[in-house]
Amino acid sequence: MREYKARIADSILQRKLAGKGAVLIEGPKWCGKTTTAEQAAKSTLYMSDPENEKQNLALVDINPKLLLQGENPRLIDEWQIAPRLWDAVRYEVDHRDEEGQFILTGSAVPSNSDEIKHTGTGRVSWLLMRPMSLFESGEANGMVSLTDLFAGKQDIMGVNDLDINKLAFLVCRGGWPRASFLVDEIALDQAYDYYDAIVKADISRADGVKREPERVKRLMRSYARNQGAQISNEKLKADMEVNDSGALDTNTVVSYINALKKIFVIEEMPAWNPNLRSKTSVRSADTRYFIDPSIAVAALGVGPNDLLNDLGTFGLLFETMCVRDLRVFADAMNGCVYHYRDKTELECDAVIHLRNGAYGLIEIKLGGDDAIEYGAQTLKKLRDKIDIDKMQAPAFLMVLNGTGKYAYQRKDGVYVVPIGCLRN
Repeated sequence: MREYKARIADSILQRKLAGKGAVLIEGPKWCGKTTTAEQAAKSTLYMSDPENEKQNLALVDINPKLLLQGENPRLIDEWQIAPRLWDAVRYEVDHRDEEGQFILTGSAVPSNSDEIKHTGTGRVSWLLMRPMSLFESGEANGMVSLTDLFAGKQDIMGVNDLDINKLAFLVCRGGWPRASFLVDEIALDQAYDYYDAIVKADISRADGVKREPERVKRLMRSYARNQGAQISNEKLKADMEVNDSGALDTNTVVSYINALKKIFVIEEMPAWNPNLRSKTSVRSADTRYFIDPSIAVAALGVGPNDLLNDLGTFGLLFETMCVRDLRVFADAMNGCVYHYRDKTELECDAVIHLRNGAYGLIEIKLGGDDAIEYGAQTLKKLRDKIDIDKMQAPAFLMVLNGTGKYAYQRKDGVYVVPIGCLRN
């Protein structure tokens, strides 16, 4: 049995269990939802257990309360197989009137929610788990803390242990917990196996609509090439049509994208709208991202050596990895991650905005002194546009990079931090 690698979601789950009767952990397959839930659960019901699945489904219709009996917190794994369990859980939470009763896990939104009568508002708390950050999987040393930066700490220091070859491998391997215990090609196979499952089965199971595997591949390939961009659905369609023999309309593309969202393959990034001194309009289109960079790698059919020979593509997928990690960290800090872009084409790759109003501006650069300098100048331009009479000044400006050796603060106040040094 493999050793459990602690997850940032562990503490989030405990906090949510203390405040609600049930917690629903959602996220992509293989990201560790069940294993994390098992660390907190005192009893477990595996709905998809082949030996008991038929009996479990029969009991959902006859006497669902029986399935909910057990020491609390009780884990109900893959609850979406039987959507009626949702209302049974909600009913038990109401009538027992206790916190921390149930943990539900699911790798997809239920394909048929007609049997769900109650939203769960006030009874259920949601927790989105993603693949592991580099800090969780053990590749990042965590010498620089985002929490400290938000608290105003300035004397940061850190030494990056990751070189460009290791970064290329980590982008391709992804944050899949099982892969973090494996090495070389065996570790890289996990993302390709995940991609194959999406294409051949999972996307069709998302809502019960049969989809053409080749079209799924074309969409995911186009999506992979446009990581970090605000590309329209129409452009994705045009990209897919190049090799599509049949008729294709935008609604079809949207249905494919929505199906990928239902199984947590795609997690787009919303736009950030600060108060600006000028009347510059902010562009509000979402930025396209897979939930893990390795999905894009598999969609493109590449590996670490390909990325090292194509630094442009490497940079895009490195950004996806950094966004994944920032989202994991932000969740632990009661924050969300956004992007910024305005009509003057001024962009900021990531804005972490906390519930208390504090925020930090982050530019992501794979490496190189010129790229770091460009990122720092971009951050300062955006900072100077923000109307600090109407909102707080940014807590920090950071260039998050891949190949830098050290973490430090520049004379102009901008932090330069390698992803190999960062934690929440």
